[in-house]
Amino acid sequence: MSARLKTRLGALELPNPVMTAAGCAGTGRELAQFHDLTRFGAFVTSSVMTQPRAGRPTPRMSETPSGLLTAMGLPGPGIEGFLERDLPWLQEQDARTIVSIAGNSVEEYAELARRLRGVPGIAAIEVNVACPNVEDRGRMFAWHPGAAAAVVGAVSAAATVPVLAKLAPDVADIVTIALACVDAGADGLTLINTMEGMAIDHRSLRPVLTGVSGGLSGPAIRPVAIRCVYQVHAALPGTPIVGVGGVATGLDALEFVLAGASAVAVGTTLFHDPTAGPRIVRELDEALAARRIGRLADAVGLAHKPTGYVPPQVRPEPPVEEPAEPGELKEKLP
Repeated sequence: MSARLKTRLGALELPNPVMTAAGCAGTGRELAQFHDLTRFGAFVTSSVMTQPRAGRPTPRMSETPSGLLTAMGLPGPGIEGFLERDLPWLQEQDARTIVSIAGNSVEEYAELARRLRGVPGIAAIEVNVACPNVEDRGRMFAWHPGAAAAVVGAVSAAATVPVLAKLAPDVADIVTIALACVDAGADGLTLINTMEGMAIDHRSLRPVLTGVSGGLSGPAIRPVAIRCVYQVHAALPGTPIVGVGGVATGLDALEFVLAGASAVAVGTTLFHDPTAGPRIVRELDEALAARRIGRLADAVGLAHKPTGYVPPQVRPEPPVEEPAEPGELKEKLP
């Protein structure tokens, strides 16, 4: 793997910036049928909750133009099952594991962080704040800076590994929420979670999903994700960002990096191309090489630089003199 792709998310160093997106790679066993999980910079688990959950009834997935609508309901084995079965398996694969956690109260998030404290094989914790807050009439934590900061603060106080806050784009001002999370102790940010959307079946004349609305992901939301990364990086240039939303190629990944992301996560693409991860790593490396950028770090936030800025690792080609005409050669001779 090319050394140019090394990146950092706070104290966490990764050999490449391409990760899985939470909820899109199962337990890891599904992808391991196609390639070694260590070919990802990191494997992000599905969001783990305190108790086992079956999730919402089907239908809970529906394809849309350039995207996917999902209303899974965060199914999973709960923290006990995760620690007993899923995490040990990931440790056996030597996967760099980032554990996504979700809860319905600040105390649930804090409990999950305490359960993960000091557990071997965990590289970082990603806090999914796009969950309904039962203590606040079901409004999402992500909608209010104070609520999001309370969750992040509780997790950070208990965690012994870097903490990433994953934010939703369906807010009035994502920069304000990002600032609140960083002030509360987040070591980095994951931008973005899915956007709320819905579809109606023209045959049944009813919503396609049992849950009526769901999260829209895939290439359809990439421009929104790029905008969020760009805005947050401009406000917090020293904070590592994981860009998520429609990454399907190395050039998609490069676009996030130029906007300010130090890493990217691949999600929806994995459903139809489970081998996409290693391919995107290769394509991103080729894209950097083609632009003569020697390190990924030199491309992070490059779109914010003034026109004409040259990354330090890029060396312009020396000017090539055109061969002189015979008459010109005679004139130059002493």
